[in-house]
Amino acid sequence: MSCLFGPVPSRRLGISLGVDIVPSKFCSYDCIYCQLGRTTNNTISRDEYVSYAAVCQDIEEYFSMNGPAVDHITFSGSGEPTSNSKIGHIITKIKEFTKIPVAVLTNGSLLSQAEVQENLMAADIVLPSLDAATPRVFDVVNRPHRSIKISEVISGLVSFKKFFEGETWLEVLLCRGINDDKEELKMIGRAINEIKPNKVHLNTVVRPSCSGLAYPLSREQLKEAQRILGKNTEIIGDFTEPAFHDNHQNMEEKILDLLRRRPSTGTELSDVLGTHPNEISKCIDDLINLKKVSFVVHRNNVYYQSSE
Repeated sequence: MSCLFGPVPSRRLGISLGVDIVPSKFCSYDCIYCQLGRTTNNTISRDEYVSYAAVCQDIEEYFSMNGPAVDHITFSGSGEPTSNSKIGHIITKIKEFTKIPVAVLTNGSLLSQAEVQENLMAADIVLPSLDAATPRVFDVVNRPHRSIKISEVISGLVSFKKFFEGETWLEVLLCRGINDDKEELKMIGRAINEIKPNKVHLNTVVRPSCSGLAYPLSREQLKEAQRILGKNTEIIGDFTEPAFHDNHQNMEEKILDLLRRRPSTGTELSDVLGTHPNEISKCIDDLINLKKVSFVVHRNNVYYQSSE
């Protein structure tokens, strides 16, 4: 089922079944913190990149086989999901099979388009990003397609929130020394006040980035940023649910077994193990926290290696 991945534990959405409807690294941004590598096709074009029929078949098979129970069905994965012109039809189709809430992770860059807004109206939760509020910082942290302006991104988010009947959870991801200074945070806070999201999730770099340019804030620095952004802001914590622990642990062992033999990139691990890059990233993150895996950056690629 190539369009689906997981279920995987999510820090914001519990146990999540992923839906990936865009080819790897087709994205309107090339964020410096992305752990999946550089954007290979920096585009704002919308198309049926993964066919509606293929996605519907995967979804029908999953529910006909009574797959593991999940908290959310989440559009995310290898690129910007709103780039798929059929996303609205796919959301509607999912709702014919299940009452499980549908969430869409998006960088928010295309929400200024009326068609994209309309496509997402059937979703239950939309989780856009806003990592900057000024043009200079936006260009540095998100490295957007040349046609995208941060003012239009913010106005698109404001417009979308006015009409969307579901929940809007805005994520702000901070990189140390890049978008975390007091003045930029104040500008982001002003944008948040305009957008009026239901929640604001404050995050920082968790996994190593392929750019080698993104570094995390400390807990104390995040708390200060939280104070500036406002009382509606919460710092995202680690996912602690034990669900699917056995499967997750088995994948960790497979990854360690490979890394004991030679350093590998996330893409290489994904290809060898036949597992979606997002699942590999979750396992690698846990192994790094357990100090079983370390990493080095070489020629803009992150190579993981066993620490044992």
